[in-house]
Amino acid sequence: MNIVLAEPLGVDQKLIEEFKQKITAAGHALTVYDTCPADQEDLSKRVRDADAVLIANYPFGKEAILAAENLRYIDIAFTGVDHVAVDVCRDKGINVSNASGYSDIAVAELAFAMMLSLSRNVLQCDAVTRRSGTKNGLIGTELYGKTLGVVGAGKIGSTVMRIGQAFGCRVIAYNRTIKPELETTGVTFVTLEELMAKSDYVTLHVPVNDSTKGMINAKVLGLMKQNAFLINTARGPIVDSEALAKALNTGRIAGAGIDVFEMEPPIPADHPLLRAKNTLLTPHVAFATKEALERRAGIVFDNMFAWLGNEIKNKIC
Repeated sequence: MNIVLAEPLGVDQKLIEEFKQKITAAGHALTVYDTCPADQEDLSKRVRDADAVLIANYPFGKEAILAAENLRYIDIAFTGVDHVAVDVCRDKGINVSNASGYSDIAVAELAFAMMLSLSRNVLQCDAVTRRSGTKNGLIGTELYGKTLGVVGAGKIGSTVMRIGQAFGCRVIAYNRTIKPELETTGVTFVTLEELMAKSDYVTLHVPVNDSTKGMINAKVLGLMKQNAFLINTARGPIVDSEALAKALNTGRIAGAGIDVFEMEPPIPADHPLLRAKNTLLTPHVAFATKEALERRAGIVFDNMFAWLGNEIKNKIC
């Protein structure tokens, strides 16, 4: 099989070489690219002769998929797969896997880093200290005893719930289906409307699809407490950025921590959240820890070895 690693995985090259040696020893070829494609045309050239492709979060569109006439398998080194034309893969009979679970801890930890930074005014405290200022006007709030609303009860959402309980939060959740195993830990499942109205912190952990695009809109934001915070480390299109910016600038909610946007960073200079009050923005880094990236590499190469053995792990289609 001709296998192509179409973009870097963000791990030590020695680890990639170890996997490459195993693939070569099994009688297959692995071509490794250590830079991201310049565009879809460049990606098409890289994958043209591939039987299987490993890719992270670079968009893998219809053009590139159709250019690879021999393509039978796409191994995505990411949890979300909305950047890959999965519908085209289904039509072409191409199997797709993801790396579910690699970043559960990393994403959950950044969500709490954002909650703590916003509630304790960390950025403002740093700035005022550098100006020889004091704590005046910078009294924060604690997570302990607050209501944490978790939207999405998958692996990441469940991890967030567990950490929230360790902080002493009352945890409520919204999910398409109620999970009894989480209820037994003290999590209460409610409607989205009730969660937005009761939570001091709302954190999003759902995939982007037709039912979640624009889920957090002006009407839903209007249900939140005035002193509540919104955290999004899931996917950008879940939140209406214009509506969120308005809610922040009018004091409708207290603050927001946003790691994901409608596009991959860099975001445009006129993006509404760049001008929004009390907003902590990060460039889609929630998943990006050394441990998570190494875990991800292990999962995707395990997926690949399984596929070479006629088994499909972490199957999307």
